[in-house]
Amino acid sequence: MYQRAVAHFEAGRVVQSAEEFDRLVKIRPEIAPELWQRGIALYYAGRYDDCRKQFELHRTVNPNDVENATWHFLCVARAESPAAATAALLPVGPDARVPMRQVYDLFRGRATPADVLRSAGTEPSAQFYAHLYLGLFAEARGERARALEHITAAADSRFAAAGGYMHTVAKVHLATLQR
Repeated sequence: MYQRAVAHFEAGRVVQSAEEFDRLVKIRPEIAPELWQRGIALYYAGRYDDCRKQFELHRTVNPNDVENATWHFLCVARAESPAAATAALLPVGPDARVPMRQVYDLFRGRATPADVLRSAGTEPSAQFYAHLYLGLFAEARGERARALEHITAAADSRFAAAGGYMHTVAKVHLATLQR
């Protein structure tokens, strides 16, 4: 079921992906906290309250993950507003991945996009994540042109290895922006 859910997502069938993840959680509820991929599928399926709950649950097993907090922010921003998302931003512990600390600071209003890009330097993985989260943040704030610029960069094939599953997320997101 997990592989089917991922395959649906990779093919851009986000509603089917979310439904397959739901079936998996129904059969194996004990693994639900680990399924951050489910939260992302729920986001793209437009199920923002379920998405929010999934990332709150994931935090119980991964409290240091900045990405978890940012996806939670995105769900709340869609369901309510960017201001509500900032107020509800989940706390995180130390996430040593570059540029995650700066990404977190951006989402909480204490850094700029330039700070995130500067901290990413020239390392491909850091550049990928900087562009991905700058694009997602811009979109949450209604800055469509800036979102498209950064998501297009993140979805570029040069970042396929560096981004892994999240590169697939960038490609799915780019397809939604281009519709």
